[in-house]
Amino acid sequence: MTTSGPFQPAHDSRRRSTLKAAAGLALLGLAGALPAPALAQGWPAKPVRLVVPFPAGAAPDVIARLVADRLGAAWGQAVFVENRPGAGGIPGMAALVRAPADGYTLGFVPAAVVTLTPELYKNPQFNIDKDLAPVAAIGTSPMMVVVNASSSIKTLDDLLKTVKAEPGKVNFAAAQTNSVPHLTGELLCRSVGATMLTVPYSGSGAAITALLSNEVTFTVDGLPALTQYVKAGKLRALAVTSRERLPGFEAVPPVGETLKNFESIGWFSIYAPTGTPAGVVEQVNRDINKVIQSPDLVARFADLGVYPKPGTPQALGSFAQEQRAIWKKVAADLSLQAQ
Repeated sequence: MTTSGPFQPAHDSRRRSTLKAAAGLALLGLAGALPAPALAQGWPAKPVRLVVPFPAGAAPDVIARLVADRLGAAWGQAVFVENRPGAGGIPGMAALVRAPADGYTLGFVPAAVVTLTPELYKNPQFNIDKDLAPVAAIGTSPMMVVVNASSSIKTLDDLLKTVKAEPGKVNFAAAQTNSVPHLTGELLCRSVGATMLTVPYSGSGAAITALLSNEVTFTVDGLPALTQYVKAGKLRALAVTSRERLPGFEAVPPVGETLKNFESIGWFSIYAPTGTPAGVVEQVNRDINKVIQSPDLVARFADLGVYPKPGTPQALGSFAQEQRAIWKKVAADLSLQAQ
């Protein structure tokens, strides 16, 4: 016969207390043996939103979805890509900085949004230093200078000599005005004291179509947009804008072999609203570093001309600062005015 209710013998009460204490110690011992993620309060306990300030199908969107799929698998929660395109990425960044700083909204931020938007827009609606915290770099994406495969221009030196010999007449297809590729093309010509006729297009697709139909002489764009056409023999690669030759494009010289110290690269990164818990930032950084170095994603990135850049949040912050200084000078040198 067991005794229940409030009238329990004193010795039974003491025995229960002892058992509870022992159970508590056992649980503490078990907790110490569990991996760290199990001790975190289950983050992520619901789907994570990844804001991409570019339209679906654009290079940032393609890279973001590759990363999101793998993070979702690692976390056991869906990572939804939310496209918020618009001038300079402002609509997407504005949505990001307004989001709760709880780790459930992250931003996939390309180079131009960090380096050029603050210089080219009077009211960018975000302050990269105050409103956002660096989380992880994804990778770098050098650009390529290309002409139609049927062009008589065979090298970068040929192109620059042509531009210099026919000032203001050589047509340059700018995939989106004041983008990193556009301004890289402008810098190429300015570096030899030449001018060209810049023809603005709505994006990479339109600029490439114009080049394929010989409406323009050349364009500069990221490898994700150009690789398939170069490999298919429809476009001729004259140079890459990285400091070194690239895997898979070893025959294509860097611009720096013609113009000393020239370098211009695109890059992709993850930022979070300021105030996002440090533990979440650390976990996202750690998991992204694993994901971007996984063999399958390294291979897929290589197909797109993207090269993983693992590192700490602090390393991303320092790198972004360096890049901002570079492009601030470019904007000043080209006399670009904020609109």
